[in-house]
Amino acid sequence: MQKYWDTPPPARPSAVAALLPEAVELRHAGRRLRLAPATVLAPMSGITDTVFRRFIRDLGGCGLIMTEFTSADGLVRSEKVARRYLSFAECERPIAAQLFGNDPEVMAEAAAVVEQMGFDSIDLNLGCPAKKVVKCNGGSGLLRDLPLLERLFLRLRKAVSLPFTVKFRAGWDEAHLVHVELARLAEASGVNGLALHARTREQGYSGQAQWRWIAEVKQAVSIPVFGNGDIRSPEDAAAMVAATGCDGVMIGRTAASNPWIFRQMESYRLTGAYAPPGPADRARLIGDYFERLVREGMPGGLGKMKQFASWFTHGVEGGARLRKAVYEARTETEALARVHAFFAEALALPATAAS
Repeated sequence: MQKYWDTPPPARPSAVAALLPEAVELRHAGRRLRLAPATVLAPMSGITDTVFRRFIRDLGGCGLIMTEFTSADGLVRSEKVARRYLSFAECERPIAAQLFGNDPEVMAEAAAVVEQMGFDSIDLNLGCPAKKVVKCNGGSGLLRDLPLLERLFLRLRKAVSLPFTVKFRAGWDEAHLVHVELARLAEASGVNGLALHARTREQGYSGQAQWRWIAEVKQAVSIPVFGNGDIRSPEDAAAMVAATGCDGVMIGRTAASNPWIFRQMESYRLTGAYAPPGPADRARLIGDYFERLVREGMPGGLGKMKQFASWFTHGVEGGARLRKAVYEARTETEALARVHAFFAEALALPATAAS
């Protein structure tokens, strides 16, 4: 299946671009959650905190954002967990809380907390391949126990009136694919939408996503299906929709390295073209993100700066020097000052205006 990684923007509108869906609705018991555009920021541990989510919102083009995946057990045991992982601002709406766990009663209690906190929807994580999560029979570990999943779906559905979605992988490995069976089970249990990361747990994040699995899920159910995996450009998103018929797309790692991706997809859908970021755009972006981390005193802010710098500075002229400067910083304010100084020199901007 052809994918269009690193393809430059087309010179004129494309019929394929027009296939990107304008909107999709998640419906339950008379409630309708409209996502426009039909794009979702995937939950990513250590990345999609409230600062990053608002950052994506401000750039535009994202229909739904999700929190970091959060332990249901931790949530019901500690208010601190809720404050750290599930605090959100009104400007982040629509927003979904993603939970993981394997006990139906605990999941139901955690889901009720999420609803009381005012989230717009709730998502169950069946995709995380991390050993520490799988070891506890969470995330993609649950793909080996469909009877337990059915109990989880039914109990969680009964516990809340919010739209309820599931993000999952195709199976434990290619010898044990369950994506179609799981999708049908979820729909029959009252789940309102599905997002398939078209890899197996065994793959982790390696190899290519098998988009045909998304098409198979889409053909098996009538609820909305979001495709996830190997979308690195607006062209990829359009190609996925064309190949699978999915109702929307979910993007994770690409959003961390190219936070403009959602805005670019919306521009591509409407015009068939989009503008790549220039050096000044990158300077403003990284400076703005670092300033927000400093201003809001996020836990682990310096680590997040170093992590973000490792993604975002590739493609920046002299990026290795900037990464080194950020890595060697000892405080958040020092890292921010080094970013400003780098871009002030690179772009001949005043140091105070580099953000």
